[in-house]
Amino acid sequence: MAAESAPGPWLRLTALAAAGATLLAVVSGAAGVDTAHRLLAALALPPLAAVLAAAWFFGVAALVTARGAHLALAALAFAAAVTVAALVHRARPAADSPGRLPLGNLRDYLTLTKPRIMTLLLLTGFCGMVAGAHGLPPWDVAVGAMVGLALACGGASAINHVLDRDIDRLMGERTRSRPVAAERVPPTYALEFGLALSAGSFALLASTVNVLTATLALVGNLFYVVVYTRWLKRSTPQNIVIGGAAGAVPPLVGWAAATGSLAWPALALFLIVFLWTPPHFWALALLIKRDYAAARIPMLPVVRGDRETTRQIVLYSLVLVAFTTVPFALGWFGPVYLAAALGLGAVFVWMAVRLRREQTPRRASSLFHYSLLYLALLFVAAAVGSVV
Repeated sequence: MAAESAPGPWLRLTALAAAGATLLAVVSGAAGVDTAHRLLAALALPPLAAVLAAAWFFGVAALVTARGAHLALAALAFAAAVTVAALVHRARPAADSPGRLPLGNLRDYLTLTKPRIMTLLLLTGFCGMVAGAHGLPPWDVAVGAMVGLALACGGASAINHVLDRDIDRLMGERTRSRPVAAERVPPTYALEFGLALSAGSFALLASTVNVLTATLALVGNLFYVVVYTRWLKRSTPQNIVIGGAAGAVPPLVGWAAATGSLAWPALALFLIVFLWTPPHFWALALLIKRDYAAARIPMLPVVRGDRETTRQIVLYSLVLVAFTTVPFALGWFGPVYLAAALGLGAVFVWMAVRLRREQTPRRASSLFHYSLLYLALLFVAAAVGSVV
């Protein structure tokens, strides 16, 4: 294998996880420990999918129920996993990309997960979980759901760094210094890291929470990476309007973790984030529109100008605030939530109108930062309002 295509540390770790989990699944199945076997099989499947040679055998084994054939195919899966793990460790990495993870790069790998963005996503997910449970869910479900959601968000963000590395180099120092764009982390390593986190997310959520929660997190991950980052972002000024659906998935994940299903209140939380995303993001886009123009990204301020962007911000803000009253009107959340929705919403609309009248960077920055506080406090109120 050529040095430049040598497997990185994340693929190696994934291959080892696949081999270890498959071995344990085979042993538990042969021993007749049914509950442990199902759990270990669920843990083994995602890393096996990341190393496809083994995944084929294991996928077939999962479909074959005859005990002898099932164990035989599982044994083949284990053999394939061990073979792949050996191969990815045998190749010699490139001289400038050591196979081990240097301690000095840990901060770069943390940066790949976009922790500041993840914080708000985890908050909306946790509040969705509390709202679904009408209180605090069992601690093991809460921890499993939050860690699994964090892995999904981090995995999607890492892959986003890989796909956007070309435009990151064109959008000023803010993005030019990102780990992949600045070539501190090789794209292949970042991609492996993102895939490993995503596989780990599905395995953790499916085994400790439920399959619906794992599937929703995976769908949000794929929508952000494939639909928004790879397609919409570079092709239409409506990119963030449609692509905002990815950031609206965490409340669904939290609700499904608490209840094992979805319901109309969960969809309402999804739509609140969906409607909040355009005015929030367009306020930021007004601040960095020159960067987007330099990278030829058709964000609304670049394509339609500041005046039309601020008009759209006001319209979306009005629709958002009006919609936030629906959960109370339908009896899903209590008066605490309504008071927060009206109070926070009034300030949101006022700041949007003020930006419309004075299209300055200061006004755009104020709205952008307030919108973060708005969503966080609104979801806290939704969680409290589902209990009180």
